[in-house]
Amino acid sequence: MRRLFWVAVGAAAGVYAVRKVQKTLHAYSPGGLAERATGVGASWQAFTDEVRRNAAEREAQLREALGMEPADPAAPLSPAEAADLTEHPGSPAARPRTKPTTPATSTTPPTRTTRSRST
Repeated sequence: MRRLFWVAVGAAAGVYAVRKVQKTLHAYSPGGLAERATGVGASWQAFTDEVRRNAAEREAQLREALGMEPADPAAPLSPAEAADLTEHPGSPAARPRTKPTTPATSTTPPTRTTRSRST
């Protein structure tokens, strides 16, 4: 009876070892590496999509806070406009167009005063 027990234990250990080796070999085979790369590519794509979505949302918030016109994704900059913006970022032509404001509706942000501490 003892011998039968140890034969069964040996057979189970052998099956486990063979399965483990096959799994490891498949993981490092070209097909296994391709499967892992596909998973990484999908994760990377989801990450970049989320970053782009959040960046567009934040840009819209900033444009609203600054009183600028909403960005029109259908009208990208022409190559000449992009070159002018790159070469002369402070020029009036490079400044974004803003909504006209009237003095009655414009608000100025509150000024922050700083106090020096005495020791």
